[in-house]
Amino acid sequence: MTPRLTVYQTILDTPVVPVFFHADLDTCRSILQTAYRAGIRAFEFTNRGDFAHELFGELVKLARREMPGLVMGAGTILDAPTAALYVQLGANFIVAPTFSEEVARFCNRRRVAYMPGCATLTEISRAEEWGVEFVKLFPGDGLGPGFVKALHGPMPQTRVMVTGGVEPTPESLTKWFSAGVSAVGIGSQLFAKELIQAGAFAQLEEQIRQTVDFTKTLRQS
Repeated sequence: MTPRLTVYQTILDTPVVPVFFHADLDTCRSILQTAYRAGIRAFEFTNRGDFAHELFGELVKLARREMPGLVMGAGTILDAPTAALYVQLGANFIVAPTFSEEVARFCNRRRVAYMPGCATLTEISRAEEWGVEFVKLFPGDGLGPGFVKALHGPMPQTRVMVTGGVEPTPESLTKWFSAGVSAVGIGSQLFAKELIQAGAFAQLEEQIRQTVDFTKTLRQS
């Protein structure tokens, strides 16, 4: 298992985390390979469909065979038994829309990175008391970049990965990184449905690469 400090550093170094689910294994494999070639190094597969854990296990095996340096995470994890299932299948990090003490306790015991969803300073502070190094700001489109900027006044040490409301455009990314986020999670807007349906993975790869390169530039500045 990849050490959680390495997971955090991987996300800081490449601060775009795709958030993805598809019921077809071949499509999932193609998306993961495309994202990796484009420079993605942390990938969140969401627990949102039937047999999602089986798909995830296959993707982890693929990543270990062919994609050195890629850390695989499981998203939409709401309880400790589900977290344990995904960690057993090779998850390097756990992401959730909410904070759970039981998930935090499990992840701390297993030294697994845990990024829970928080939407208030109280929730963020409570999560950090339980050892959370990265909070997932969710829903980002409801809170906005101004929330991140205001948060870092009293809590400058907080590392934020925002999900929801982030578009893979220079305008959107500049707003969020200028406000102080450490990383962004991007779902369907990073993976154009029409390109997936057409099998245009080369075009998709180029679009993802542009997003990755731009965010690295923003982080460095």
